[in-house]
Amino acid sequence: MNAPNHFAALEQTAFQRLEHAGYLKGLLRPFKSKGALESWASQCEGLRDDLIALALRQVLAQARSHPFNLLPVQLAQQTTGAGTTFLRWRNLDRSNMGVALWQEMVAHSATPLSLVGDLHAMEIQRAVLNMQISLLHTLARQARDCASKLAQADDTYLRRLPSAPAAPHERVMPR
Repeated sequence: MNAPNHFAALEQTAFQRLEHAGYLKGLLRPFKSKGALESWASQCEGLRDDLIALALRQVLAQARSHPFNLLPVQLAQQTTGAGTTFLRWRNLDRSNMGVALWQEMVAHSATPLSLVGDLHAMEIQRAVLNMQISLLHTLARQARDCASKLAQADDTYLRRLPSAPAAPHERVMPR
């Protein structure tokens, strides 16, 4: 006869009220294994990589074309040490980088007024894509970290279990 459980793990029904959109379904579920977390981390990484490819193919390609390629500040890709890619504003000699360069360029009278709306739309797109890429990267990293913790918990649990059931007189009673 098994001892009664003192803890009831959350089931999918506990998460249903929290699910506001389809993209959250992968996050708001009761992960029960290392494999499920690793699979979800891989899905996040795949989505992140697809989003980076989209940013490079659609946004950066436009930013590098005429007339934007004539401006003193341009959009560029930056690959981080963690292996992900973001879009950043930088000057032509690559000595400075950041949104402050974009702000100065938009405010400068030498920037054609006809481009200011496009530059604004480009900055909005850049900021949103970078946020989405960052979130997906963080979710994947956290899922892999949690999978490692589940593996450690499983190892600890399995080491504690006896290899064969002990006879009633051999069981150690808690004090």
